[in-house]
Amino acid sequence: MNFQSNVGPSDEVNFKCGLTMKNRFMLAPLTNHQSFDDGKLSDEEFDWLVLRAKGNFGITMTCASHVSENGRGFPGQLGVFDDSQLEGLSRLSKAIKGESSLSMMQLHHAGMRSPSELIGTVPISPSGDTKTGSRAMSIEEVELLRDDFISAAKRAQKAGFDGVEIHGAHGYMICQFLSSRTNARTDIYGGSFKNRIRILLEIIQGIRISCGNNFLLGLRLSPERFGLKLQEIKSLCELLIDDGAIDFLDMSLWDSFKLPNKLDYQDKDLLSHFADLDRGPIKLTVAGKIMTSEDVCKVLDAGVDFVTIGRAGILHYDYPNRVINESDFVPVTLPVSREYLAAQALSPKFISYMDSWDGFVED
Repeated sequence: MNFQSNVGPSDEVNFKCGLTMKNRFMLAPLTNHQSFDDGKLSDEEFDWLVLRAKGNFGITMTCASHVSENGRGFPGQLGVFDDSQLEGLSRLSKAIKGESSLSMMQLHHAGMRSPSELIGTVPISPSGDTKTGSRAMSIEEVELLRDDFISAAKRAQKAGFDGVEIHGAHGYMICQFLSSRTNARTDIYGGSFKNRIRILLEIIQGIRISCGNNFLLGLRLSPERFGLKLQEIKSLCELLIDDGAIDFLDMSLWDSFKLPNKLDYQDKDLLSHFADLDRGPIKLTVAGKIMTSEDVCKVLDAGVDFVTIGRAGILHYDYPNRVINESDFVPVTLPVSREYLAAQALSPKFISYMDSWDGFVED
């Protein structure tokens, strides 16, 4: 394969925690609606994830898995908030690692985006929100949230996972704390940038202390939208790089090749704002419209350490092998049939969810 980068897609990634990723492909944490209402793993979600490990993803990441009962964001969501979920999670981690793929759980709380009909109570958020009907959290609830993330990481480690990723993106709970638009608190967890990032830093520190230095720890962030400011997110990344407690940053760009939304920052594309950071041993991955072999090449050439694959990983369980072996690989043309998706280990529930993505599933 004639990539121009010094790094090829089949090259290993060595993380500062001591673990090695066999290639440059991570499966994105993808909502799939396939598990049970109590958060326990289903056979359908097991099959979907393990097939991606078989398809040669270097890291196989679970969907966003809620760390608290009141943090559930969607039907059929995998959970990591109770020891009753350990049996299924242990089975999953063992199977993923059996395919020489690193196994990771994404830790999530939906905050104001937790539907009240799913959680059976009023959703909570940093400051309350009239549009979603959420109420403001007490400081004791903020501390409990922090502890729930740490406990979930410990539970994932007990289940045999190689690591966890904190979901700080897409307008969910941690993102709600980071944004000055959704965090109007006046205590130590709101107001200034320093205070708005406090809960995240406490979670990272707590996970590192509880799970040790050999546990793979990532963080997903959005650089814009959701009331976020690009310069604040860059400053947060620089702080995390200097601190050295995480192993990688996962930037969810929506489109890896776009310019920033704000004109003031359009001197370079959004990807480069993060690839150009002096990261030291902290690795960087990005997600967003990475579909073809050429796309992978462009992202790696830009200085990103590995790619995070969502939609293309749904369409091709063996996407890493396709790209590694075919320099001109292009995914199957959309829309695709339900039968095609079923052959890629999507259950009827997952296919029904994908039907909500415009132009993805044939009518």
